[in-house]
Amino acid sequence: MSDSLVEIYTDGACKGNPGPGGWGALLVYNGVERELWGGEAETTNNRMELTAAIRALATLNRPCQVRLITDSQYVMQGINDWMPNWKKRGWLTANKQPVKNAELWQQLDEQVNRHQVNWEWVRGHNGHAGNERADALANRGVVQARRQPIS
Repeated sequence: MSDSLVEIYTDGACKGNPGPGGWGALLVYNGVERELWGGEAETTNNRMELTAAIRALATLNRPCQVRLITDSQYVMQGINDWMPNWKKRGWLTANKQPVKNAELWQQLDEQVNRHQVNWEWVRGHNGHAGNERADALANRGVVQARRQPIS
């Protein structure tokens, strides 16, 4: 486990829900920044929020200490409150329904298990510099997604 802390700011965006969406992540390590973004032609905001966190953590090529900052209540509640019970129930909700976006939650769980992640929530669109950068990257992903054909 690396001694140094990697800060990751993530965000997702969707124009229409569902509709063209984008995800963005800003990684900061020892003062060096790396921007990541992408998009999908037909998706949801929640899927893009999850994808941002998955892609950012997957980019780290060795186990790291991570501070992951998101403005998504969905991601925060899922990772902190819902996921342990979903896993116990075989990825079913308390009502015995399949968990929405289960494949993405499973990918996120896999990535989180590679690292030591501390999760932090910030209010979106509130002037937080890292969150604003992640939002801009997610919107760049939306622009990219709008150029993709819907499969």
